[in-house]
Amino acid sequence: MSFCIATTGIVSLKASKLNKNKFERGKIDEFTVESVDIGDLKKIKIGHDNAGNSNGWFLEWVEIDAPSLGQCLKFPCGRWLDKSEDDGAIERFIFPAELQTTEYIPFVPYEITVYTSDIFGAGTDADVFIVLYGSDGICTQQKSLCLNKREQRMYFERNSVNQFIVELEDVGDIIEKIRIGHNGGGLNSGWHLDRVAIRRLLPNGKGSETITFPCERWLAKSEDDGEIIRELVPSDIFTEKLMKDGTLKQIEEEVEDPLEVHTYKISVFTGDMYGAGTDANVFLNIYGDLGDTGERKLSKSETNFNKFERGQEDTFTIQAVDLGILYKIKIRHDNSMFSPDWFLEKVEILDETTEESFVFLCERWLSKKKEDKKIERTLYEQSYDGERRSLSESSISLSSLDSSGNPKEKKSRLVKSAEEGLLIPYHITVTTGIEYDSSTDSRVFIIIMGPQKVQTERLWLDLPEGKDEFADGSVEKFSVWGLDVGEIKKVEVGHDGATPESCWLLEELTIVVPTKGVMYNFVCKCWLARDKGDGLTSRILNILDADCVNVGIKILYEVTVVTGDIESGGTDAGIFMTVFGSNGNTEEMQLDKNGDRFERGQEDSFIMEIADIAPLRKMRIRTDAKGMRPDWFLERIVMRNLTNQEVATFTYGDWLSKVKNAKGSLVCEMPAMINDEQMMEDTTYTIQVKTSDIGGAGTDANVSLILFGENGDSGTLALKESNKSNKFERNQMDEFNFPDMLSLGDLCKVRIWHDNKGIAPGWHLEYIDVMDSATDKTFRFQCDRWLAKGEDDGQLIRELACANNDILELKERTAYEIVTVTSDRDDAETKENIWIILEGKLGRSKEFLMENSSKKRRFERGSTDTFQFSSKNLGDIAAICVGHCPKDGKKSSAKADVYWHVKEIIITEMELCNKYFFKCNGKIPLRYKRRDYKVFECAKIIESFASKARSLVPVKYETIVVTGFEKGAGTDANVFITIFGLNGDSGKRALKQKFRNLFERGKTNRFYLETLDMGELKKVRIEHDNSGLAPGWLVERVEITNSATGVTTIFPCGKWLDENRGDGLIWRELFPRY
Repeated sequence: MSFCIATTGIVSLKASKLNKNKFERGKIDEFTVESVDIGDLKKIKIGHDNAGNSNGWFLEWVEIDAPSLGQCLKFPCGRWLDKSEDDGAIERFIFPAELQTTEYIPFVPYEITVYTSDIFGAGTDADVFIVLYGSDGICTQQKSLCLNKREQRMYFERNSVNQFIVELEDVGDIIEKIRIGHNGGGLNSGWHLDRVAIRRLLPNGKGSETITFPCERWLAKSEDDGEIIRELVPSDIFTEKLMKDGTLKQIEEEVEDPLEVHTYKISVFTGDMYGAGTDANVFLNIYGDLGDTGERKLSKSETNFNKFERGQEDTFTIQAVDLGILYKIKIRHDNSMFSPDWFLEKVEILDETTEESFVFLCERWLSKKKEDKKIERTLYEQSYDGERRSLSESSISLSSLDSSGNPKEKKSRLVKSAEEGLLIPYHITVTTGIEYDSSTDSRVFIIIMGPQKVQTERLWLDLPEGKDEFADGSVEKFSVWGLDVGEIKKVEVGHDGATPESCWLLEELTIVVPTKGVMYNFVCKCWLARDKGDGLTSRILNILDADCVNVGIKILYEVTVVTGDIESGGTDAGIFMTVFGSNGNTEEMQLDKNGDRFERGQEDSFIMEIADIAPLRKMRIRTDAKGMRPDWFLERIVMRNLTNQEVATFTYGDWLSKVKNAKGSLVCEMPAMINDEQMMEDTTYTIQVKTSDIGGAGTDANVSLILFGENGDSGTLALKESNKSNKFERNQMDEFNFPDMLSLGDLCKVRIWHDNKGIAPGWHLEYIDVMDSATDKTFRFQCDRWLAKGEDDGQLIRELACANNDILELKERTAYEIVTVTSDRDDAETKENIWIILEGKLGRSKEFLMENSSKKRRFERGSTDTFQFSSKNLGDIAAICVGHCPKDGKKSSAKADVYWHVKEIIITEMELCNKYFFKCNGKIPLRYKRRDYKVFECAKIIESFASKARSLVPVKYETIVVTGFEKGAGTDANVFITIFGLNGDSGKRALKQKFRNLFERGKTNRFYLETLDMGELKKVRIEHDNSGLAPGWLVERVEITNSATGVTTIFPCGKWLDENRGDGLIWRELFPRY
């Protein structure tokens, strides 16, 4: 026997709701107890009477849910209550853990009186439940009126009146309807309900109000209409009011205009495909703007004896209090019987009272074996244009739902907060140690701190469904949204565990801030535990102790994907997107299905992080044609920059399908439409390929190429249909036509390769000519080299620079355009002069004086001023020195309190048109002496196409891969590398060498890759194909040396590429450490 004591007196914990044999090892027992109101709970005393054979008890925790207080408190213990264990105590005081306390709106008490009818067989032994509905569809949870089976047998007898005090959510001043029903269990489940009366207290204790809900019908499967759930509306209200003179005034009145009971005719259409029908039990819940029906079983089909069979329409009738405008249904089956899998085409619901019809499209499987293995679907009405809650960002900790429950809220709170710059995403990676007892099942949190006490709220890192702990050696990844704290100074990490057993060894913590373009890596190796190390369950990490890596700034976009309203237009295939802009392109990104996205007729909106490449030019979409429904009808995609609100629309309006697309295409390219202007022209590319006139020059292999130009790349073009029957023969010119393409503008390079198939795959390519019909230009790409394993350097892939782009000889002198942006604040402007010195990689400029005059005022509040100066060529500009001096040059004019507030300075080198951006946001004091100035470093460079094309010369990159020294570090898999630089990437290259066993434990392997100069290297992607007996691989680091400049860039790794270790990834993106 156990007991619990606070100031309530001793309360015995007798009957567990969950287990017959209570307090057994690893079990959770639930009890309902009533006591006097003792206010906020401070502590509890729990113990046992030491009776029985096995009286020792190890108590993990006690949780107390007090609905009237609106609190659920957890009291951790983690100790023995045993005379022969621990300190021998069998009673303990335990205290609530602050971080494990959850708060909600307090419940209010309702007195519910149930009147069972006086007719034969009216009583029931079933479990009776009730739901109360207020206005605007606000409702309580479903609550059973009996606590246990003993009470079920005692109550609801013929002609009985049973009264219950139930604590439920406050539904407001008006109870519009109630739903009452039972589960059909017990020996005599059929029940004839006469009426229900609900009494509740008026505000400020000034009386009470009793609302009567008449029923006078059976809730029985074998009586009336067979329903065991009824919805009831109020008939009259009896009010007792306490007057000022102390008397009780009684008022009885009828309810005016109660909601009507409507009849809903439900038509369920099963798909016409193999195995589409189901034998399982199907359940439906209908939602309207006035409430919902509750889950109803679709039992008797009015049209078919055997319901839910292939190609069949089954009709059901449900009666419910007026739901208003229907907007959503939830439909599921219980996966019972021999063949439960079900392909649901659609559900149509007719409100027979108003004659309104609502269509809910599905066209998906409800199956534990097929598609996403779900047996429940949330379907929205075909014309519904509100926010689809199931489509909100699932991977973020901040709910993006409208808390008022308004289904018509179109724009989520998250999008609004991101637009205003209040919230930004943080990507957190947590690595748990591998020592004994390193894991924890506690909730982990993180707090990110900026300057001047600015910090995020406590961001909880909640594990995904199916995971219940941070396991030994595990790597868990989270995306959370939190306050933008500016420059991060400190990070607090901890957990809510309060018992000695809730220890955790934090090995490593990584924080990526995409909007700032930085990644912080903390090597922690510290215990967060009460009984280990320093006893702390949270600790603060200083950002100076982190390894800081530049990963490239990302811009937040709201992406809206519109799927066509065409039969079977939805898909469960993988969808991949690449976006191209004037300043580069993104890598290929997968669009997360997230359960219900990309279905017929839907507009799915989500936030994505896109590289800073605007203005946008085009988009490429690819599907992998996998899944149960591989075909997809893409209508359009809209991208909205949340920083500047610029909107780009990409329209397609066709299938991506091997079967339904006229060309069998799984890839499409769409030009951006910005302000009704198409950003790229349509064109036809004619590609002429000349094979050299030397022995064995021809090839039988399959050849492909990619064109690169001002507006991105063409994607892979397979050179299949030539004007010659036998293509790529010695001294032959082959011509290929690619119509309906988007013009890339001036071309700068071509990447061409073959698959080494066929009898004689070696190929000697002389040149390639590319004709663009839109610009009427021809671009020549000279090669004169082998693409053969046994010739030249053995490479099967070549990058060729465009011969049209003359190598510009940089002149000694050039011109610089300097644009200054003065801040928009009251005291920002100046009437004096500004001077500037440019510091470039090739030298330092003279002082340029930007003069102010009374005739032409400069540097006014919020103004943008432009100046141009001639100078020697300085190369890339790294920094600027900015000063503020008197117009008249007199020392006496230099007043101490005069400043110029500068927001930004943009410098353009006029020959190559490279732009250099300096984010100043500072004030420049007025000084007579030239040695008083401010220095600003370059924040961003936009390199012109001419500049990039000029630097495209062939370069050999020496690539060294170092394998780790741990046991099993080597790999037998095939390894690939992609190198990314300022001027593009190398493409995916295989790292192979003939007759050599590569990537063995502790070994260093060297490879030579030839490509056009990629400029400063930004990152490396290294991966393997998981083939071979032991594919797991520990990569220590990658070193890449540009043989032309001799510059070596080191990319540390120190992580496994192994499906069975850590985060299970077989690829890594590595960033340089300087």
